[in-house]
Amino acid sequence: MIRALIPAFALVSGLLAAPAFAQEAPAAPLPDAAEAPAPRTELVAIETALGTITIALEVERAPVTAANFLRYAAGGKFDGAVFYRAMRLEWGEQPNGLIQGGSQGYPDRVLPPIAHEPTDETGITHKRGTISMAMLEPGSATGDWSILLSDMPGLDADPDNPDPARRPGYAAFGHVVDGMEVVEAIWNAPLDPDAGEGWMKGQMLADPVTMITVRKVED
Repeated sequence: MIRALIPAFALVSGLLAAPAFAQEAPAAPLPDAAEAPAPRTELVAIETALGTITIALEVERAPVTAANFLRYAAGGKFDGAVFYRAMRLEWGEQPNGLIQGGSQGYPDRVLPPIAHEPTDETGITHKRGTISMAMLEPGSATGDWSILLSDMPGLDADPDNPDPARRPGYAAFGHVVDGMEVVEAIWNAPLDPDAGEGWMKGQMLADPVTMITVRKVED
């Protein structure tokens, strides 16, 4: 299943030609990192049967993954799809876990897989409200994704992990800006204890929550 800002500087020329007694122009102050523009994002509204979730997609920091999501949305691939899974972790501060939805492998909804954008390259880490691609292995992600209910640093890239499978982590590519109460409502929906396979058994929603439309929010 289920990853940056460059200040510009101006150079002042012609000072050598000025008379020796001329007063030097004061050096321009270096730009404050706190004032640097935030990475560009695009808003997407996920209208569900339980309410609307608005996501800011990181089109600048995770361009491949964000563009993939926008391509699915523009093509109507998510319209009528569902949130089908709620992973509930029993430890730590609650709510703890994630919800998952998307194309579910249906041929008429799936586009070709995309390149993996790890968190150690994008700088987008797995926090509460983060949206992240589901995958089996790096480069296999298509149209399924998760929204986190809690901070989950274990999903971030970890290049020094002794387990090669854990090093790439998952591709985070945006975050919820409105509608976390809807995310929590989906997470709290009844589960089917017999549905799902392997370690996902018992994590499937008894009544999956429909995505009515998923569309880019126009300016």
